[in-house]
Formats: sequence, structure tokens, C-alpha cells
Amino acid sequence: MSRRDRQRVENPLGNTRFSAKAYLYLLPAFAVLGVFVFYPIVKTLRMGFYESYVYLTDTGKGLGLASFAYVLKDPAFRLALRNTLIIVAVGVPITIVLALGSALFINSLRKGRGVFQTIYFLPYVTSTIAIGLVFRWLFHSDYGYINYFLSFLGVAPQKWLTAPNLTIVSVTIFTVWNGLAFKIVLFLAGLQKIDPQYYQAARIDGTPPHRVFFRITMPLLSSTFWMVVIISVIHAFKTYNEVYSLFGGNGAGPGNSAITVVYYIYDMFFNRSQVHYASAAAIIFLVIVLALTAIQKWVSRRLVHYV
Repeated sequence: MSRRDRQRVENPLGNTRFSAKAYLYLLPAFAVLGVFVFYPIVKTLRMGFYESYVYLTDTGKGLGLASFAYVLKDPAFRLALRNTLIIVAVGVPITIVLALGSALFINSLRKGRGVFQTIYFLPYVTSTIAIGLVFRWLFHSDYGYINYFLSFLGVAPQKWLTAPNLTIVSVTIFTVWNGLAFKIVLFLAGLQKIDPQYYQAARIDGTPPHRVFFRITMPLLSSTFWMVVIISVIHAFKTYNEVYSLFGGNGAGPGNSAITVVYYIYDMFFNRSQVHYASAAAIIFLVIVLALTAIQKWVSRRLVHYV
């Protein structure tokens, strides 16, 4: 068999770089990405560098960094960035711990595992807005169940949705609960991929449970664990629906106290019609996310073990 014939057997389509048929199959995906991803990014980059922009006529005046300077000096954007970082720094670790603990509990069950999986996953397929209405009732200052249970501990009723120092706490709690279901499913998938023989050998050796967890489960779960971390960080940075559903779009809480970066972009674009400022904020937000993604990739190369 000649060299050319062997290449055809190994790759029937030939060299895909010059294969028109392969690109024809990829064309619909490229079209969707071009229309809904690349074009909006290019459009946002262009609008962000205008000093003033009219969206209806698609006309702008002046090119420069004035919009970026305004956004970076805007107290509302700084508050939104601080609130977003609070949700990431506080909500993500809590979500991961709760999701991992729940997954370990479900995975240890011999009976009823499917029932618990269904119960835990139901919130994920429920509308965030609908869940937000429930949480607005739970956080109600006078009739909410959270204050009702806190009263048994001798804690005075809290104004979760009106006190400026508690609104971001309410959003963080809602964000943690809302993102819990999907992460439990991911951890369960990772746990079920671990070969049971590792645990059988550990039981034969009489290894304590905590050592089994840190020496067997976590190393073999590291790839799944890191994926959940990345998803959790992205979900926390994209917090918007939780804010909107809790406060109904009314300025993201009293005095904008619960505003996040994504909500700031929405508010600047749709409510204030300051498209160039919204675009500049979106670009700054993109740079922050890309920087965090690069850091996460660097860390994953050193800490994550793929088996």
C-alpha cells in the first residue's frame, strides 16, 4: 500500500484544511457564532470607544477613552464591582462546599439515590424569576419565614430587601441556592466515575474516612472539582436574574445597594440609554473575566490531575 493510500485510509476526507465539504458542515455553526457572538463583540468594542452614541441611528461622536474613564470613576460601577466580587468570594466557596457535601451524601446512598437526584435537580429547571418571587416572600421583613425562624434564636427581624447593608447578603444567598443543583449533578458524575476498587482497598487497609476523602476522592475528583469552580465563578460574575427577580428591576434594591456589574450594564443600556457607557463597562468586565480565566488556566495546570 502506497503512502497516499495509507493517508486516505487513516483520513477518508483527506486534508480537512482544504476540504470544502468539512467547512460546509461547519458553516451553520460559524454563522451562529458570527451573528450572536463575534458581531456583538465587535459592535460593543466600537460603541465603547465613542464619547457619545445614539443607538437608534447607530451614530457616535468622538473616539477615545472618555467612556472608560467615566465608568471607572462612577461610584455605581465601583459598588457593582464590589458586590460582584463579594458574591464570587463568599458565594462560590459556600456553593462548592454544599454541592460537594450533598453529592457525597447522595452517592453514599444505596436506595433512593434517583429520588434525591431528582429533588436536588428540580430547582435548576425552574424559572429563576419564579424562584425569585418565592425568595421575596421568604425574605419579607414582616411575614418571611427566614425572620420567623430567626426569632426562635432570639434574633430581631431583619430587613433583608430594604436595608442597604443586607440586600447583597440576600442576593448572595439566592445565588448560592440557585446554582446549587447543577453543581451537585456535576459532582455526582465525577464521583460515579471513580473506580470502587480504590475504596475497597482502603477499607481493607483500615484507612480512616477523612484520609480516604483527601487521599483518594479529592485527587481523583480534581478535574471535576476544578470544572465546578470555573462554572461557579462564571455564574457568580454573571449574576443578574437573581437581582432582577428579587427587586423587580427597581434600581436593584434601595439606593442601588444590590447592583452587580451585569445589572449595571443592563441599567446603563436600557434604563439610562447611555449605550457607550454600557459598552465600556462590558469591555472592562470582559477584561476582568479574561484575566481570571488566564489565572484559572495557570492554576489548573499545576493542581488538576486528569485520569
